[in-house]
Amino acid sequence: MSDPARDAARSAPSSGSSENSDILDMKNEDGWEDAEPDEEETPFISLLDDEVFMDIYAMLNHCKQNYNFDFLEIRQRLALDFYGSIKLVNFIRSQVHNGNKVSQDISLKDIEDEKYLKPVLEDDALLFSLDDLPDVMEGVQGTNGKEVSNNSGELVSRVSEPEEELRRIQLQFENYRAAVSETLDDRWNEQGAPGLSRATGTEKEEKRDDDSHYFSSYSYNDIHETMLKDAVRTDAYRDFIYNHKHLFAGKTVLDVGCGTGILSMFCAKAGAARVIAVDNSAIIDKARENIFNNGFADRITCLRGKIEEVTLPVDKVDIIVSEWMGYCLLYEAMLDSVLWARDKYLKPNGLMVPSHMNMWVAPIADPDYIADHIAFWRDVYGFDMKAMQAGIHEDAQVLSMPATTVCADPFPFLQLSLHTTTVKDLSFKRKWEAKLKSDIDALDGFIIWFDSFFMPSREDLVPENARAEEWAKAGKKGVAFTTGPGGKETHWKQGVMLIGNTKETPVARKEGEHLAGVLEYAIPEDNSRALTVGLTWQFDGEKEISQTWKMR
Repeated sequence: MSDPARDAARSAPSSGSSENSDILDMKNEDGWEDAEPDEEETPFISLLDDEVFMDIYAMLNHCKQNYNFDFLEIRQRLALDFYGSIKLVNFIRSQVHNGNKVSQDISLKDIEDEKYLKPVLEDDALLFSLDDLPDVMEGVQGTNGKEVSNNSGELVSRVSEPEEELRRIQLQFENYRAAVSETLDDRWNEQGAPGLSRATGTEKEEKRDDDSHYFSSYSYNDIHETMLKDAVRTDAYRDFIYNHKHLFAGKTVLDVGCGTGILSMFCAKAGAARVIAVDNSAIIDKARENIFNNGFADRITCLRGKIEEVTLPVDKVDIIVSEWMGYCLLYEAMLDSVLWARDKYLKPNGLMVPSHMNMWVAPIADPDYIADHIAFWRDVYGFDMKAMQAGIHEDAQVLSMPATTVCADPFPFLQLSLHTTTVKDLSFKRKWEAKLKSDIDALDGFIIWFDSFFMPSREDLVPENARAEEWAKAGKKGVAFTTGPGGKETHWKQGVMLIGNTKETPVARKEGEHLAGVLEYAIPEDNSRALTVGLTWQFDGEKEISQTWKMR
């Protein structure tokens, strides 16, 4: 099944003006061809005092000889990556700036705060030259069993030749802010790029599992842009959080699958004392920047990894917020992780946001769609291309269906209450029934959708047949939205299961005819992120029919 959120790649054409061209086309003016740009040397300021050096190793050697402070040994001992090294530099500079003594015993806990991603010194040449330092080595033990580089002393004491010095100076990266932006953006993306080696940019072999495509698909902007522009979705979260600030004030919140960080920032703005944002996609690096740029780095902690594998800095949380819903609600199986987080981290009186899901199924009749997309292949410019119809009914479609195509009242086949639902509840068989409310030329298929409810208390009940489009009109508490054809279109649209008619001539049906059957959700053995939907149906007095559809 294709993902509509990422179907289209957009590009913007470049444009220019003759006026700009005239201004910039100065190479033909006399004298300009001999002009050379000025080279501005950015010195390395000592980590521990005001001494200035033109070489990074000379500066580090100064710190080691005069203060017995070995930056490379600390970096090696803590096994710091590129971002950890940034934090270490800024932690040291902040301590020195505040008049505090800096020892060799810096720990990971000392530099865990996201605020240390913000540079202390403007145009700090050391930050721009971290990649010039030796790589952190594995398995090299130093004194007291601590990992250190076996050649750090030699490297620190080495002063570069003039050619090496010039090379580094030429790499002092335009200006400070642009360089930091590139460092915290491009390099994070390089590390997170699936299947690529950061050092070479070449493809590397790695064992893929069911999660690999799932997490990598959320690394790119377009899917997040689609979700954020879904006002029904995003407004519901915002409105519930902002309208219930008393629930969030001073609380600890866990955001599972935080994406760009929008829900975490809603919670922080509503007064949450601490928000822990977790995502296993490379988008977490963008979320960290978004959070920092909006002034929430002191309250929101970003962690990359699966929620089942990361270590949270707290034992329990007051609220879990997550936008985990997939097509037909359960496609992609993210709810499994949210329920795991609930059982592991949510306090006994904690709140799940959202709290309830009501699921619906209804028969549809849409002769126009069938004519345009199915029967179309029987006569294409005079040629019979029915071979193109092979498999056309095997996959579920994600479409926005007009309400007029629903030919019976929808049936509520399942409710999930997020405070009590278990993973085993997510694979099920449920009976359903319907009565046609109009004459139709043929039964063309079925649609499935879900309604989401955000209730402010664990004690609040939502009837299993409650419809979100009627909830707000009735003045009910909380917030609710529907993904069904009776509401405003969302990026989830509806899951559409087209049936393969076994008869050449479709069977017309009359208003009032009754049909019933069983609906099944199952997880295929070969892909734990996929979903198989099965339906049986039978008109009164007729033979039962069954069909399955794949979402993959």
